[in-house]
Amino acid sequence: MPADSEVLPIVDAHQHFWDLERHYYPWLCDPELIPFRYGDYSALRRTYLPEDYRRDTRAWRIVKTVHVEAEWDRRDPVAETRWLERVSAEHGLPTACVAYCAFDGGDADAVLAAHAASPLVRGIRHKPQAAGSPRDAARGQPGSVDDPAWRRGYALLARHGLCFDLQTPWWHLDAAAELARDFPQTQIVINHTALPSDRSPEGLAAWRKALAVVAAAPNVAIKISGLGDPPRAWTAEANAPVIRDAIAVFGVDRAMFASNYPVDSLVATYDEIAAGFLSAIGHLPVEGRRKLLHDNAERIYRL
Repeated sequence: MPADSEVLPIVDAHQHFWDLERHYYPWLCDPELIPFRYGDYSALRRTYLPEDYRRDTRAWRIVKTVHVEAEWDRRDPVAETRWLERVSAEHGLPTACVAYCAFDGGDADAVLAAHAASPLVRGIRHKPQAAGSPRDAARGQPGSVDDPAWRRGYALLARHGLCFDLQTPWWHLDAAAELARDFPQTQIVINHTALPSDRSPEGLAAWRKALAVVAAAPNVAIKISGLGDPPRAWTAEANAPVIRDAIAVFGVDRAMFASNYPVDSLVATYDEIAAGFLSAIGHLPVEGRRKLLHDNAERIYRL
């Protein structure tokens, strides 16, 4: 439940909808589960629409949301945008969306143009190739942010006025920092707090160092979400230091709250996530809390 006597408005900067009865999402519809950082995600194999989201968030003053592509059938990524336009028109959510485009695909410019024509689309997410651990990280891999073919597609974002949602573990943030410097006109938003999965003192120290490298680029912001650490429970005590460290590195003007719902329903209720975030930032003045919960997302995603 809200910890403040005042209930601040919230822009949820990262959430998902899907309709499994009408549309094909391979990871949710195919018989076999894929490897996933939260383990068994079979509980997500159910339609999740605005009425479900509003039920889960009823204790909070959610005023706007940003839908991030939900790995819809990759053969027609623009169809997800068209569907979300209908959902938004009927339900008032989402307010905006981050769509999918394969930067290294042969039709990247046409797909980006089609997305950019939508009044909902603000950015693109195309997860780059990533290593499974810091010791395996290498630069210049096919499909990575160093890949010339991937970068050719990425370079088109500025032409279409789109930002980029980057989902990659922290051990690739050195490459992300170079990407930000090479394309300074394109806003990058790091997803899920750069995935600090190793919560040992050494792991968190390396994560903080990597954040500092990429935060040196002024066109990079971060969404604080995706902090589940199974099998341990999602608690404010466990996650408050991570939340505060991310804010300390990026500052209160370049960090924002996001729920990753319903994916993070695997690890916590919406109330636990939102209340935990609010308690972690409770030491900040109200202006700082409002920036993190509302103003930054509204500005960066042009809501």
